Amino acid sequence: MATERSGFRMGRLDHVHIRVPDRAEAARWYAEHLGFEPVEAYDFWATGVEGGPLQISADGGNTTLALFEAGGGHPMIPQQTGVAFSVDADSFIAFARSLPCGIDHPRGERLQVTDLVDFDMCWALDLVDPWENQYEVNCYDYERIRMELVDADGLEPLRYWSRQVYSTYLDSQA
Repeated sequence: MATERSGFRMGRLDHVHIRVPDRAEAARWYAEHLGFEPVEAYDFWATGVEGGPLQISADGGNTTLALFEAGGGHPMIPQQTGVAFSVDADSFIAFARSLPCGIDHPRGERLQVTDLVDFDMCWALDLVDPWENQYEVNCYDYERIRMELVDADGLEPLRYWSRQVYSTYLDSQA
């Protein structure tokens, strides 16, 4: 359903500011657990700017996390909301089946494949890094995840709301 707009359209996710006590330690964690690597093109921020971010990426620099060192006296505070990333079905299934692997759920327990969330149009896993920044990994290939992960592994996904919410939305779009 189209609506009138100012002409501005938000583009793809570019980067997200993440506050951590030690950028190097955080970069190692993100590399080991989530496949992020430093983005050389943005290294000048980390090496040449006092308090600048270390930019890391898992997709060759198209989308980055900007790691800022934030100690007790630093004006930046930890975020209270999360950031969602979308992955393809192969990646989602591989990640889910790798659990537990040193990554925590926001509850503070190790993330498990049984923490899978069914959003009716996509599947999600919520996680936190060691500094309690929250993330969501989504896959929109709903039927493939249902068949190849949920049904195949006998999982009973979590739901945050009734399936009726999505059904009502679909009915309103018809």
